[in-house]
Amino acid sequence: MTFENPRASMLQLPKARGIPLIRYLMLRHFATKSRTAIKYASFTNVLQLHEKQLIGFTFPLQELARHLDPTVDTSCFYTFKPNYNDISRAEVFFIQSHQHIIDYFTSAVRMDHAPELSQPEVCFLGRSNVGKSSLIKALFSLAPDVEVRVSKTPGHTKKLNFYKVGKFFTLVDMPGYGYKAPKDFAEMVEPYLNQRQNLRRTFLLVDGQTGIQEMDNIAIEMLEEFGLPYVLVITKIDRASKGLMAKNVLQIQEFIKKKTHACFPQLFPVSSVFYSGIHVLRCFIVHVTGHLPLSS
Repeated sequence: MTFENPRASMLQLPKARGIPLIRYLMLRHFATKSRTAIKYASFTNVLQLHEKQLIGFTFPLQELARHLDPTVDTSCFYTFKPNYNDISRAEVFFIQSHQHIIDYFTSAVRMDHAPELSQPEVCFLGRSNVGKSSLIKALFSLAPDVEVRVSKTPGHTKKLNFYKVGKFFTLVDMPGYGYKAPKDFAEMVEPYLNQRQNLRRTFLLVDGQTGIQEMDNIAIEMLEEFGLPYVLVITKIDRASKGLMAKNVLQIQEFIKKKTHACFPQLFPVSSVFYSGIHVLRCFIVHVTGHLPLSS
């Protein structure tokens, strides 16, 4: 799918054009990627940053907005507005304990094989190699015993994989579409999306380096046809330059505004490497599954 870029002239880019967005932020504050990944998976440590750093790390869209022309409408960047206390409360749901077990539950190749569960579910859908399993691994980083298989080979996920988050909700990792997708992808995914009564939200992943591709557009059309509430998560933002990220975000937001009805108006940019945006996404998941009313 090809987009025009009517707002390219509205960008106010920094001189370091070639430095990826999140890496540009992190190089100012952290010595190595590994140190960042270990330390900042927990929002408790993120809260130790200075306010400007904290906002940029926690809310990547707000950081991006700083580099856009003031005439650009960024109101949709603030549709979901948790405060730091909300984000900290949400994180507790992703921390495993003896009383709160987080773990892989089961897999299914067809809808009639899927477990009958009463708790709310969220599912993650995206093109092969978009970083879906890496994102799920990042979400569960505070429960290191959870086995989320991550592969550099596209199309690694061949089944519906169910992960139970205590007694509160279930997270479903779905097969990737496109390159090396399972032959029975449609028979596996469409009945689940159309029939799963406890499905609260579908998270559709889009690569931050490429924006919406033709196969993504087909997935969006399917979700729109089913009338399912869904969210666009922008992955791999640590690999995209600020200019490219700004261009893609503005184009995708315009696409949401003009072409969709069931899509949540705010994007969720994330880096599974640096954990930027992960904490707000956790908060949104807990919120949409009905376990966290926002305090403001």
